[in-house]
Amino acid sequence: MEVIIGSKNPTKVQAVEEVFVKHGVSGLDALSKVSAQPLSDFETREGAMNRAMQCIETTSGDIGIGLEGGVMQVGDQLYLCNWGALVTREKEVFTASGARILLPKEFTNQLQGGAELGDIMDTYAKRKDVRKNEGAIGIFTNDQISRKEMFVHVVKLLHGQWDYKIKNGSGI
Repeated sequence: MEVIIGSKNPTKVQAVEEVFVKHGVSGLDALSKVSAQPLSDFETREGAMNRAMQCIETTSGDIGIGLEGGVMQVGDQLYLCNWGALVTREKEVFTASGARILLPKEFTNQLQGGAELGDIMDTYAKRKDVRKNEGAIGIFTNDQISRKEMFVHVVKLLHGQWDYKIKNGSGI
């Protein structure tokens, strides 16, 4: 079985490889078709679903997976959020979300002004390619949870739903 992940970002590809160990995994530069920096759960989920669907529609893969990071507002605070989608060849869609963590208040204006969290994090942490390495969650948890681990959790949620459907003949 071939699993196509709608990104070539190493943290996302490695997360899928860690969960789908018995399957071939390939990365594809798929478009999220949402803002470069999604600003809500809805938009972040939509980006993940778009990436997964594009994997199925443009390749011969059996499963398409989209992983999307974004931010969401709760009251006057912004939180990191992340969503994943798994789409089968039959176009069944499974979605899941993962960890959330509060972002510094000083990020609000930049994010709402169109800046991407990855770019803000590079400057904030004085590092390069945070989005391809530990991610914001790695920085703000003092490396207790990495971006890859966060996405592994989401991919496990997706895999579990898909596996349940296969074994039980019905989904959630």
